[in-house]
Amino acid sequence: MSCQCEGYASQFDEAHAADDLRRYRRKGPDKTTRLLLDGLEAQGVRGASVLDVGAGIGVVHHELLDAGAERAIHVDATAANIRTAETESERRGHSGRVTFRQGDFVALAADIPATDIVTLDRVICCYPDMEQLVSASASHARRLYGAVFPRERVVVRAWVALGNWFRGLRGNAFRAYIHPVAAIDAALTSRGFTRRSLRETLVWRVVVYARTPIPEGPQ
Repeated sequence: MSCQCEGYASQFDEAHAADDLRRYRRKGPDKTTRLLLDGLEAQGVRGASVLDVGAGIGVVHHELLDAGAERAIHVDATAANIRTAETESERRGHSGRVTFRQGDFVALAADIPATDIVTLDRVICCYPDMEQLVSASASHARRLYGAVFPRERVVVRAWVALGNWFRGLRGNAFRAYIHPVAAIDAALTSRGFTRRSLRETLVWRVVVYARTPIPEGPQ
């Protein structure tokens, strides 16, 4: 099993979830999340179903439901994030439209239905086996797949390595990863997706892929 669930719980605890919620209510989505949302909304989200993998406090599906998506599935490894997302969903009137599942998505994948849109906002970098995670999540996307993950830059590698080192000193088992961008793109292309939009910040790559329609055979 590739999930580092104990590490997730130590990194994304009640205090972290509360801080995320306060920031979200005060400032709205973070910059990269906003770029992801813009890319998805440009492709059309009205009436869509959403699977938000590693959903945190649920910012992506809160915003997509407000933008016209029909329903969402929220999957996260930590109880703190799930509880916080449930509270915010109730406050926003989304309770009956969101299904919550706690655990490692790869382990749960067989029991989770496919949706129109799948999102992984700063999640691929939290999972050691990129291929396994991307394969499992891409198989659930009927139309769009949106992801935010780190760029392969020297400064980003140094930042991630330093963060992992400090967490190790503090006894925190969580580790972050920089997976090859080309390998992520190839994993999605091989599963029938093409890139529709790409935005980058100093640290992050924000990409929306669309499933390529299968050509109809001769009539």
